[in-house]
Amino acid sequence: MRAALKQPHDTPRAARPSPLKRRAAVVLLPLLVVILACLLAKALPRLELLSTHFAAPRTVGRMGSFFSKPSANMSSSPSSSSSAYARELEVAQLAVQRATLLTKRVFHEKAKGTVDKNDKSPVTIGDYGAQALIISALKASFPEDEIVAEEEASDLRTNSELRKTIWDLVKDTSLGDAGAEKTLGGAIKTEDDMLTMIDHGNSKGGASGRIWAIDPIDGTKGFLRGGQYAVCLALMVDGEVTVGVLGCPNLPVDDSAPLTADIGKDATDEGRGVVFSAVLGQGATSRPLTTGALAEQRKISMRPITEIAKATFCESVEAGHSSHGDQADIANKLGITSPSVRMDSQAKYASIARGAGDIYLRLPTSKTYQEKIWDHAAGDLIVREAGGQVTDIHGKRLDFTVGRTLANNKGVVAAPVGGHPQVLKAVQEVLKI
Repeated sequence: MRAALKQPHDTPRAARPSPLKRRAAVVLLPLLVVILACLLAKALPRLELLSTHFAAPRTVGRMGSFFSKPSANMSSSPSSSSSAYARELEVAQLAVQRATLLTKRVFHEKAKGTVDKNDKSPVTIGDYGAQALIISALKASFPEDEIVAEEEASDLRTNSELRKTIWDLVKDTSLGDAGAEKTLGGAIKTEDDMLTMIDHGNSKGGASGRIWAIDPIDGTKGFLRGGQYAVCLALMVDGEVTVGVLGCPNLPVDDSAPLTADIGKDATDEGRGVVFSAVLGQGATSRPLTTGALAEQRKISMRPITEIAKATFCESVEAGHSSHGDQADIANKLGITSPSVRMDSQAKYASIARGAGDIYLRLPTSKTYQEKIWDHAAGDLIVREAGGQVTDIHGKRLDFTVGRTLANNKGVVAAPVGGHPQVLKAVQEVLKI
């Protein structure tokens, strides 16, 4: 009778979990939830970084157009990831801005009439001084980061006259805004500290970790002639350029100002001086250089040109830096009749990024020469974030992972994404590669 009264869904006693197992489940289940939550929290930042590294290439406009204006959703306005590297960007912009004040002082006080480069030249003084100021700012905020820079202080330790000249400039150069100076860690305290800062630029570079690349005065002869030069700073994270800043004291503030033949010399201070910036995946901007806090920024992008024959070339002033003859042949092959605009430094990258020019070529003049990473890192990122593509003459992305030089690359081809293949093809045909 008892068996007949058993309900069909009753669980046999032997199949029921024991009280001990039930208590274990109650304890272990919350513990498993906590462990999974911790693992997820740890993984999210890495996933965000990987998404930046492996994101699809930025494009501009419709694929059918040679040069197209970036669409609204590709602007440099803040996005959900805009907080990434915000501190690095702010410090880098202010550090470059402060360093440009020193370089302008050097030019106005010491460069007039100077055309050579020796141990006491304005270029040497400006290089050392600007490098010391930038590294001081980086070490104040990011003491564990490595730094790749051109200068080292051994000569200054044995040349008291030159050392004192540079120290007098460094100790008296500051931004006219207390908050901005505080962000940079304030002034360098002593002459010995200045030498120590300069020597921090001795990193060998590489493919791992956080490494800054500095060129305190890019464009030696442009600086001396009152033409284009740039104070350059970039952060590489595991070999990927992540933050880039260019201070261009002699470029017009107006982003729409066309490039002119005389842009490479005799610039005045009026209406000139720009800071260009980019963060990987966040677009590119420009803002006027100031003597204090950062000015308001503007979004920049490569300009919309539908016919390649109407494009403007930028190239180096010095024939030793890029083959002028090959560039003329490439322009002819592309149907470009306007003369190229020649200027020094990474100001060329900045100019095409904001649409003042369209194409920048740096064509090899030597089989053995290797480009320095500090001559290209910031400009490479700014152009790519403005809607451009930057490769070497073989179509390879610039490789910043192999040390202090671009040992795996030859030359530079920078153009809007849509037109880069056509420009690259012309380059390869002329150079027969």
